[in-house]
Amino acid sequence: MQSEELIYKKVLINLHTMIFLINNLGIYQHYDALIRLGLVHTQYGLPFRGHDECECSSNQGNYLELLHFLSKNNEAIKRVTFNEAPKRNKLTSPYIQKVITQAAAEEITNVIIKDLGDSLFLILIDKSCDISIKEQMAVVIRYVDNNGHIIECFLGIQHVSNTTASSLKAAIKALFSKHGLSISRLRGQGYDGASNMRGEFNGLKALILNNNPSAYYVHCFAHRLQLTLVAVTKKHNEVGDVFNFISSIINIVEASCNRMEVIREKQYARIIEGLENGEISSG
Repeated sequence: MQSEELIYKKVLINLHTMIFLINNLGIYQHYDALIRLGLVHTQYGLPFRGHDECECSSNQGNYLELLHFLSKNNEAIKRVTFNEAPKRNKLTSPYIQKVITQAAAEEITNVIIKDLGDSLFLILIDKSCDISIKEQMAVVIRYVDNNGHIIECFLGIQHVSNTTASSLKAAIKALFSKHGLSISRLRGQGYDGASNMRGEFNGLKALILNNNPSAYYVHCFAHRLQLTLVAVTKKHNEVGDVFNFISSIINIVEASCNRMEVIREKQYARIIEGLENGEISSG
């Protein structure tokens, strides 16, 4: 795959184009600090926004606070950010922050699609619900690159009005069309065991197999493991008791700071003893 520096340059070009078309601001050098800071947030999954981003706020959020830190400790950045920005275009609003993340997401997705090329691939799908309580479908693709390595990449989240098999298939087709992919190149499907997913006649599996008989279905191993544990627990009281005891212990300990402190002290004593006996090696 392409280097992070090359991705950064493409995101920079992408962002320049988007902002120029929308605001007709032109291209400024102070984009550099803004975009690099934005990419750091997206790379490590850091939230951008703060609860109160006004200038009098003591905590404006990660993005603005780190930008303030950089401007205070780097004269070159200070000369092109905030009140010193060219034409007073600070480019720090929530909208601009979204533009940066959108540009990064689009370019990273383009890199994934380019690396995939004309290769065959499979899809892994599961539902994903965020704080907005919207029904969403998370899509992951899995393929073998030119070096023979198995690559698994998150492709995107697609909003769906409902979770019927036909709606999910329509959402997949829309996502594939957006990225120039085709169901004919599918060689595998991985979902959970819900009836709308693995139904023999009307499930998503069946609908895709009707279009492409080579897209073999595999029941997600994580879901199978969960179902196995539930079944074993129901059949064996001893196993069920273990899970109940663990849950009760966690609830009892977490409810008291004193109990937590006792656990920490005992664990600390075990670690010291293990280090002295050579049973534990320190890094």
